[in-house]
This record gives sequence, C-alpha cells and structure tokens, in this order.
Amino acid sequence: MKVAVYKINAFAKTKEGGNAAGVVKNAETLSEKEMRKIAAMLGFSETAFILGSDVADFKVRFFTPNEEVDLCGHATIATFYTMASLGLLKPGRYKQETKAGILGIEIKEDKTVMMNQPIPVFSEIIEKDELADSLNIFASQMPEDLSAQVVSTGLRDIMVPVKSLKILDAIKPDMEKIKAISQKYNAVGYHVFTMETLYGAYASCRNFAPLYDIPEESATGTSNGALGCYLYHYGKINNEQASNIVFEQGYSMKKPSEILVSLTVKNKEILEVKVGGSAKNLTLSEVEI
Repeated sequence: MKVAVYKINAFAKTKEGGNAAGVVKNAETLSEKEMRKIAAMLGFSETAFILGSDVADFKVRFFTPNEEVDLCGHATIATFYTMASLGLLKPGRYKQETKAGILGIEIKEDKTVMMNQPIPVFSEIIEKDELADSLNIFASQMPEDLSAQVVSTGLRDIMVPVKSLKILDAIKPDMEKIKAISQKYNAVGYHVFTMETLYGAYASCRNFAPLYDIPEESATGTSNGALGCYLYHYGKINNEQASNIVFEQGYSMKKPSEILVSLTVKNKEILEVKVGGSAKNLTLSEVEI
C-alpha cells in the first residue's frame, strides 16, 4: 500500500532551516502499527497523522521513529501550515484533539500558525552537577540565578541554563547519560539555553532527546513554550515582553530556526501559552508499507 506523505520544515528561518516533519492526511485507514512504520521509515523526529474527531476539528497523533508522544509543537505547525497551503483550511481558529488535550490553533493570514499549549507545570529542581556531567561541562558554567528544572506545557522537559553562546555551542553531550537522567525524571529530554543570542532573540537553545531517538532537534515547540514560561517565572521576561517572545535554535546544526511564544499573564500568573512559527519547503512524496 502506498501512502502520501507531505514533508515540510517547521519553524524555518531560512530555506535550509527549521525542523523537518512528516504530515499524513486522512489517516483513519491506517493502523497504529502502520503509523509507527511510516514514522520510522521517514526518520523525522516526529510525523503527524490527521484523523477525524468528535470533539475538535481534527485529531492529530504524533510519532517519533520509535514512540508515540502526546504532543509535538513543530509537527503541529507543520500540520496546519500544510493544510492551509493546500487550501483545505482558511486563516482562522481551530481545535485539535491530542493526547495532551484539546488545544486551540490559530492560522494567520501569512500562514503563521500559533498553537495553544497547556498552562505550565513546574516540577523537580535538579542538581546542576548531575546535568553538567552529562553535557561534559562544569556546573560553574551554569548561571547561579537560574535553576535547572523540569517544566511542562504538555511534555516534561528539563530546562538547563548555561552562561554563554560559547558554552552552548561547545557542548558535546553524553547521550547515554542524558537518556538515563531523562528516564529518571520522566522527561522527554534537555532544553539547554543561554540568554546570550545571535540575532536578538530572548534565548538561544539546543535540545537533546536521545530517549526518543532524537540526539539533537533543530526546533522544538513544546520545549520553547515551557522555556518562555520558565523565563517569566524566574523574572527574566516581564509582563510587557511576555506576549511576544522569540527563541532561536538549530544554529549548531546549520538549520536556523525561529520559534515564537506568546504568554497571557495576569497578576503574575500564566493564563495561556501559545507557541508558533512559519514553515518552508512543502513537498509531497509516497511511502510504501
């Protein structure tokens, strides 16, 4: 059986940038086993499968090459940008059913897609020594005024601050140690960042999720949603800045990416989280299963 698959780079800042995702429409005819097989064959960090829903406009399931995950930011952007580009959806507001809940989507006139994420959950604070060892850096290379902490806006990620771009770029992660620590804290992986940036963003990031067969990812929506909440929580982003946050990622992989985060805050409480961006290089191909 041949299955049509759209390939697209979500969060791309340049033609070479972004994070590649697969999108499969009308996936009701596929079994879970077939979805897993397609995701493994494509080899992208995530592939999205679009199904009908009784409670939202669409149901979307997300598969890495070896696991199903509850939510994926860049594959959501890819999904709705693809449908908008094919003329299947007009600019406006939609709802998607995911394993992380029913989440709102907005497609803007320029096809930028913003997705709602669950409000943040701040969990364990982790000793920096434990994390530094797995990144082959020293705990002293992490800022004293920011904790390493598990934060979730749909997926649990470990926020790992470092002091400079130089430190961030030089990281040579020990994937087996990251895998073990991610397992220990029931986290997808590490979102390592510095507030020193290349092009005026709020932070520059690298993301490691070897537990899910993703050694490094060039653009992660859910992780950056969590990072925006984390930086607001620690006072690094104020109320005026909260609605228009930009993060840069992927430069270490030569895949420049730009992720937009918008927080709605009131009385220092985060009431709404949106993550989004654009996409480039939509192509259609077929896989045989």
